[in-house]
Amino acid sequence: MSALPEASAPPQTLELPEALDLIAAAPLAESLTKRLGANLTIDASHVQRLGASCLQVLLSAERTWKANGLALSLVGASERFAEDLRLLGVDPTIFLSGDLSQ
Repeated sequence: MSALPEASAPPQTLELPEALDLIAAAPLAESLTKRLGANLTIDASHVQRLGASCLQVLLSAERTWKANGLALSLVGASERFAEDLRLLGVDPTIFLSGDLSQ
């Protein structure tokens, strides 16, 4: 059983692709699963399309990191990412505040 990282441990970074559509959902979930157990920063600066499946994966990650007492933050959200959140009925401030684990 691996120990959880110290609060001061630098977070890992995951750069999201431009297209977060149905095809990207499984690879996104796999990328997040590989990083579970570490503090994580998600870079959304390149996102030009956010679909419901990938949003579901990101919301699940937020809950998973929080349940494990780990930091999960989102940085550099593109304007399109924020707009797609609104179109999908999600308050962008959930993601755009940066710290998703609070």
